[in-house]
Amino acid sequence: MSRISYVNGAYMPHAYAHVPIEDRGYQFSDGIYEVVAYYNQRMLDAAPHLDRMERSLSELNIPMPMARRAFELVLQELMRRNRRRNGLLYIQITRGVAAKRDHAMSGDMMPMVTLSVLPAKIPPAWMREDGCKVVTAPDQRWTRCDIKSISLLANILAKKVSADAGVRETWQLLEDGTVTEGSLSNSYIVKDGVVRTHPTTHAILGGVTRSVTLELARNAGIAVDETPFTLEDIKTADEAFLTSATSNVLPVVQVDDMVVGDGKPGAVTQQLMTLFDAHIAEQVGEIHA
Repeated sequence: MSRISYVNGAYMPHAYAHVPIEDRGYQFSDGIYEVVAYYNQRMLDAAPHLDRMERSLSELNIPMPMARRAFELVLQELMRRNRRRNGLLYIQITRGVAAKRDHAMSGDMMPMVTLSVLPAKIPPAWMREDGCKVVTAPDQRWTRCDIKSISLLANILAKKVSADAGVRETWQLLEDGTVTEGSLSNSYIVKDGVVRTHPTTHAILGGVTRSVTLELARNAGIAVDETPFTLEDIKTADEAFLTSATSNVLPVVQVDDMVVGDGKPGAVTQQLMTLFDAHIAEQVGEIHA
C-alpha cells in the first residue's frame, strides 16, 4: 500500500515529504500537533480535536493555515488516498519557514502544514481484559502542558522509563507526589465508585478522549471528581485507568510495585470501556480490521 502524505498544499508519496531546514518546527519545536483516530474512513471526535488544534495555534499566535472546512476536506482526502480503513491522522502545523535562524518571531511567515497517516494502535484484547501496568517518574515538563506542542523531549524521557520497564505507560509526578498525567495519556483512579482525575489546568493536556469519557461517565450517573490525586491515594484506590486517542479507555492494575485494588480491571472501568466502545460505534460504525 502506497503511503501518501501532505505538505503545504501538495499530496505526495511519504518518502518525498520533506520540510526546509529553516522551518521553525524543525529548529525550535515552534509548532503544534494533533492525532485523530479514524475507523471505516471516518474520523472519531473530529470536532473537539480540531477545536483543540485551533486553541493550541491561538495560544502560540500561529494563524490557522486555512478555513476549518477546507482543513477537514484535506484530511478526508488524505484518508481516501491512503486507502487504509482504520488509522491515525497525524497533524503538524509550525510557525513556518524563516529567512534565517532567529529566536525572534517574524510576522511574515506562512504556517507549515504536514499531514500523514499512521496505522491504528488499538491495545491488544488481553490488555483490555487483564489491564496494564504503569510506572511513575518526575514530571519535568514546562508550565504550559495545555498546549499540544511538538516540543516533547520531557515526554520522551518519561516514556523511556516505562519502555525500559516493559510496561504500558509512565505516570508523571510533581514533587509532592501529585499525579499530573501520563507521558501520552490522562490518568485516573476510582474510589468508592467516584472517578478522580487531575483538572484541566496548565499542568495537563486536556485530552479529547478524557473529556468524552468524563461526559459518558456523568451521563451514566457515575460521579466524577476533577481534583488531583497523589501516589498515596493510589494505595487505597479501588481501580485505576488511563485514556488517550490511541488507547481509548484502558484499565491500570499496577502502579510501580503497588497493585491497584484486587489487581483486576474494576467495575467502573469496565463500564466506561463499554460506554466508550458504544460511543465509537455510534460515530463510525462497526470496526473491521
